[in-house]
Amino acid sequence: MTNPKPLVLTRADEMLMVCILVLDGDAFSTTIRHEMASRARKKITVGSLWVALDQLAERGLIEKESRKNPDRKGGRPRIYYSLTPVGRKSLKKTREMDARLWRRVPDPMENAKKDTN
Repeated sequence: MTNPKPLVLTRADEMLMVCILVLDGDAFSTTIRHEMASRARKKITVGSLWVALDQLAERGLIEKESRKNPDRKGGRPRIYYSLTPVGRKSLKKTREMDARLWRRVPDPMENAKKDTN
């Protein structure tokens, strides 16, 4: 854990962390990938996902928990992910910054209609 204070997240970090948050205790590689595809319309390879999750964990934004796989006996345990308190604060800070950024900004498509005339 290198950064204990909340920070503004990159869009990629934000998307992953939102998926982990909404999965609420059921966030492991397969469910996170499905949520990303559904929610953000983004496909991510398992390898890329693991790298990104490890980086978020190193930064203290998420934590890992190893649990037995309920679907099969024996075998490797499943790694579940959850947000840390700093991760939750960072996600909230990012959401607030996005809201401030877009406040009172006209719809970009309305300006595009005017520009084409």
